[in-house]
Amino acid sequence: MKKYLISLITLMMFSFSASAQKAAIFSTKEGAIKGYDPVAYFTESKPVLGNVEFTYTWKDANWYFASAENREKFKAAPEKYAPQYGGYCAYGVAKGYAVKIEPEAWEIVGGKLYLNYNLKVQEDWQAQKQTYITTANQNWPQVLKKE
Repeated sequence: MKKYLISLITLMMFSFSASAQKAAIFSTKEGAIKGYDPVAYFTESKPVLGNVEFTYTWKDANWYFASAENREKFKAAPEKYAPQYGGYCAYGVAKGYAVKIEPEAWEIVGGKLYLNYNLKVQEDWQAQKQTYITTANQNWPQVLKKE
């Protein structure tokens, strides 16, 4: 009986993990990009903390903006302003993993926002960013499916 229960529990865990996947957008209790305004990276060339007063929900995540104007820009073209790979670390995705980010570790390349785990990882990513972007673009669909 004990062996049966262990097998059943193992099977249930496998079934759950096989169907689970990462959220499309990396989000914390502070929201997407840990509460930072995605539009500000483009318009102010720096990370700017958003304000709960200017919130928009997109892809099951709350996005916060520094102004109503930035919120409206995002609403009109979210793919233009949202970070690549759902806001997960670009270097991590290139390596095959969905990893958290720090909003201060960022870069816009080819009109797209890329975030990284921290400033040290970003430094490594920048050394070969085109290669990492190409690899991450290929990996992203599979990384998103991982638990």
